[in-house]
Amino acid sequence: MAEVLMGGKVKTEDLDALYAASYRRLVVQMYAICGDLADAEDAVQEAFITAIRKRRTLQSVQNPEAWIRTVALRRLHRAWRHAAVVRRHQAAECRPEPAAAPGPEHVALVAALGQLDPAQREVVVLHHLADLSVAEIATDLDLPEGTVKSRLGRGRARLNELLSEREGSRHD
Repeated sequence: MAEVLMGGKVKTEDLDALYAASYRRLVVQMYAICGDLADAEDAVQEAFITAIRKRRTLQSVQNPEAWIRTVALRRLHRAWRHAAVVRRHQAAECRPEPAAAPGPEHVALVAALGQLDPAQREVVVLHHLADLSVAEIATDLDLPEGTVKSRLGRGRARLNELLSEREGSRHD
């Protein structure tokens, strides 16, 4: 990708190029983390809106896509915290109808990712879908590298177990 930051200013066409080059990839990553396409799209869109508002900050960033990914991840984290508070305070009789079961278009991997612990799912997606190194993930999530390695190892093992179970049940 061409240099996104030129002449000390983030230009509109530079943000347009960044959006065109990375939007879909970032949505796929966020979708794999949260399991909800609308939430993933919202998180990435809000991250790009933040990038527009914070052009000065963005011009000092070495990897604008990573910066936008971090903003989108934080948006997902805020939404999860908000949902947890709502669930704790919501009366049993006021609970919403459960969402319809996923259709056949959902891939086995997405279903398996949805069964992982959120912290494990996050590092697995960032490592395997976003192609981030353990060090980059540790920096982005403000975690020790050992924690990232541990979550990645446990997440991979659990994914392997879940996908093996699914494969075994299909052959029965």
